Amino acid sequence: MIVVTSESIANKRIVKTLGLVRGNTVRARHVGKDIMAGLRNIVGGEIHEYAKLMGESREQTLDRMVSEAEALGANAIIATRFTTSVMMGGAAELLAVGTAVIVEDE
Repeated sequence: MIVVTSESIANKRIVKTLGLVRGNTVRARHVGKDIMAGLRNIVGGEIHEYAKLMGESREQTLDRMVSEAEALGANAIIATRFTTSVMMGGAAELLAVGTAVIVEDE
């Protein structure tokens, strides 16, 4: 599955547009990780605990979006975008959306 943020794919021709696909996840912070992150916030530097959580969330949303596109028969997703929103204190949603298409070599 080719997944891109652009409206087209180099050396490929879109032969059919199948529609909107999406994947999302809602994740909550862990109290233990919050303590470590709070300590890192005092001394500075990257907060690895949150970076790992966001990375896992991104992969899960992409996997879910790809699964939805595969179910439609797509072999590519164009115009992929990510967005986040706070659901409640300590929990956030990560959403990936794109357009499922069928592409062929030019």
